[in-house]
Amino acid sequence: MNRTARIVILAISVVVFCYAGLGHVLGQTHEERAYKSLTVYGEVLQKVQQDYVDEPNMHLVTAGALHGLLESLDPESSYLTPREYTEYKQKLASTNPGDTGLTLSKRYGYVIVVSVLPESPAEKAGIHSGDIFESVAGFTTREMSVGQAMNLLHGQPGSGVKVGVIRRGKNDPEQVDLVREKLAPAKIMSLKNDPDILALRLTTLEAGRADEVKARLQDAEKQGVHKVILDLRDCGRGPVPEGLAVARLFISNGNLATLRGQTVSAQTFAAEPNKVVWKGPVSILIDGTTSGAAEVLASAMVTAHRGDVVGERTFGLASEQKLISIPDGSALILTVANYYNADGKSILEEGVTPAEVVRQETVAVDDGGADDDDSAASGGPTTAPAEPKPLSPEDAVFKKAVELLKTPAKKAA
Repeated sequence: MNRTARIVILAISVVVFCYAGLGHVLGQTHEERAYKSLTVYGEVLQKVQQDYVDEPNMHLVTAGALHGLLESLDPESSYLTPREYTEYKQKLASTNPGDTGLTLSKRYGYVIVVSVLPESPAEKAGIHSGDIFESVAGFTTREMSVGQAMNLLHGQPGSGVKVGVIRRGKNDPEQVDLVREKLAPAKIMSLKNDPDILALRLTTLEAGRADEVKARLQDAEKQGVHKVILDLRDCGRGPVPEGLAVARLFISNGNLATLRGQTVSAQTFAAEPNKVVWKGPVSILIDGTTSGAAEVLASAMVTAHRGDVVGERTFGLASEQKLISIPDGSALILTVANYYNADGKSILEEGVTPAEVVRQETVAVDDGGADDDDSAASGGPTTAPAEPKPLSPEDAVFKKAVELLKTPAKKAA
């Protein structure tokens, strides 16, 4: 490191420590904690600079420390370097954005696929929920935030990005090419498996979705349909207010959810009786691919005892993030508030557990060419959850929902 760089880092450190030190002198409790933390950070930084085997690149050390700091909070909080933030803003301002159709989070230290939009580049490339991304665009996700991963996956339509995918039952990553596309608005899929039952599959809760659902419900009622299934599996996109708007179509009273955080005034979202359009029986299908706004919707239905919620526990991503610009050109994507159900439980921490737990049947996973003896020695072929078949009569979760709806005396709003 040259002399100029050392002086710059020293000057910044002095400013930070003086600011924290002033808070310490003034006796403000939260700044006392910050001062102590900065003291430890300063000592560690000094030891690294003085005693590390080679002279470290302090810019990389600082960026790595900030990435680790944000990731230690929760999977959705991220630090973007000045270069990454510039790219982020450029892609956000693009009038022709390219996307891959993925909802991601962080598990096991790596980026993991939560859900995949139907007919998206990711689905076409064979990406499934539960797949682990070992790398994105040649960079390991072990040191990557979700925000960084999404930044790398977005780009010009027609351009490609390579991801290293570790699939269920495998140990080594498989290189997969994703070609970005400008995604068309997701459509509501429907199935009338029974003359009296209408199933609606919602893969997103983008703006305007509640009005579409309302129109479908009103039309179904005119056609003599008396029971509805809402399939929220693979639903991981859209603003939470849209999920609440859909919940209000079914729930006539009580609180739906609460949003609160350290600097965010608590907001309670209540049902609105005049918004209800469906008073008949309803079942909701969820699983580990259900996240965000869809979780808030499912949670409201559970706590209101509004019909049967069938499937598996949701992922747990119901929170709000804020983009905070830093003077040096970097930025934070910081989780500032979490959503809670009507009973006060955090949806982020606990997800939504269905009243009727139904798991997809398992399927054998190819062991990568091992012979019969090897397979027997290891206890046979590994298994993984079967891919769900939304709105299919053969889908175990769907079948259970139909069975429950046909049970007499189902509770309405």
